[in-house]
Amino acid sequence: MSNKPSRVATKYSAEFRESSAKLAIDSDQPVSHTAKDLGVKVNTLHTWIHNYSQLNKSVSDKSECHYSEVQRLRKELHLVKQERDLLKKAAAYFAKESH
Repeated sequence: MSNKPSRVATKYSAEFRESSAKLAIDSDQPVSHTAKDLGVKVNTLHTWIHNYSQLNKSVSDKSECHYSEVQRLRKELHLVKQERDLLKKAAAYFAKESH
């Protein structure tokens, strides 16, 4: 039987992982110092940073897609309003002519 201590995986909350990754990214100090300050392994913090970056990238991609869609819809709305106004004027003109 071995006298090695068994490794117990520490569970960190998603909020802690995210805030740690933000701190490491925003900090001017090396990731190793941030990891030491937080009491986590450097590789663990690097993994969290990678996961956080991927999550933000997908959110950013979705935001960019939504922005493009909003721009397209604004142009379409502007065109539809112009068409509506033109039809109102035409209807008023023909109503006036029929009297």
